[in-house]
Amino acid sequence: MGRGKIEIKRIENDTNRQVTYSKRRGGIMKKARELTVLCDAEVSLIMFSSTGKFHEYISPTTTTKIIIDRYQQTAGVNLWQSHYEKMQESLNKLKETNNNLRREIMQRMGEDLDELNIEELRGLEQNMDYSLKIVRDQKYHKIQTQTDTYKKKLKNSEEAHKNLLREFGGRDEDPDYGLMDHEGHYESELRVANGGSHSFAFHLQPGQPNLQEGGIYGFHDLRLA
Repeated sequence: MGRGKIEIKRIENDTNRQVTYSKRRGGIMKKARELTVLCDAEVSLIMFSSTGKFHEYISPTTTTKIIIDRYQQTAGVNLWQSHYEKMQESLNKLKETNNNLRREIMQRMGEDLDELNIEELRGLEQNMDYSLKIVRDQKYHKIQTQTDTYKKKLKNSEEAHKNLLREFGGRDEDPDYGLMDHEGHYESELRVANGGSHSFAFHLQPGQPNLQEGGIYGFHDLRLA
């Protein structure tokens, strides 16, 4: 029993269409390979599925470029001419844009101004004034930001300094240790510098008078002034 005839039209079901494409693609690839081997033919086969997948077969003795060049020569057509013209047009536009940008940069640097009229010079001046304003605003913004940052750091440092003074001094106010001036006392001062000047002063106060001249000396008390 032979197979029924299939009507040649687009298969509406996506799955059936993909299955049919896969099967027939394999069949046509097989035919292309057989033509290459049996008939010593140069075959180039290029296919794109409905989903955009690319499949290709080319005879091992040639390349796709050689096949296309031979086709152009035999058919008398130039497949690259339209593409070359579009590329050339795009290149010319890019060159013109580049030249305009170079000219604008030179004019902003004060060069190549002879060809500009009064209106163009006035417009250039306004553009440069506007650009200068933007640069200045950005500069002042950065200065203000850095200033605020330094103020915060300074405030944090002052708070840390006060906390250390309270911790070591045992009171809220800043301790003010100075050198005591008592006549006849032996004095010694230890200074600690941290931003301001705070002094820890010690003095030796005799506990007993000398019992013998040049002999035995009494003990001395070490006190924190």
